Amino acid sequence: MKKRKVREMKKMTQESDLDGLTLLGRGSKPVRRLETFPNHHPERDYTVTLSTKEFTCVCPATGQPDVASLTIRYIPDRLIVESKSLKLYLWSFRNEGVFHEHVTNVILDDLVAALLPRWCKVTAEFAVRGGISITVEAEHKR
Repeated sequence: MKKRKVREMKKMTQESDLDGLTLLGRGSKPVRRLETFPNHHPERDYTVTLSTKEFTCVCPATGQPDVASLTIRYIPDRLIVESKSLKLYLWSFRNEGVFHEHVTNVILDDLVAALLPRWCKVTAEFAVRGGISITVEAEHKR
């Protein structure tokens, strides 16, 4: 029993996991940078789901605000995204003029570059504007 407890403790968050995290515990301003920490369970497939109903960008033609519910799901390999850096990263799109399809794929590309996940899917459900709602799903498979 004692041996198992020692093994479990090794898998928990370690002080070294904070190495390289520059945004956590500091001021908040939008920044297009995703920070990560080590996955202590790389031998296991498990899904991480992150979601927000507050994603915003603007229409590239009219400048009108676009609001979306954004869901990110991924199976980590060696790295996990730090949630505050994700929040600040998503905030950086607030005044960006971009089509829904493009921004969803850019977010997926940036997550894949930062995490090298086994699998990742970004779903953006944009609110109705002009009588039409748009949902974009972009997926990465390794």
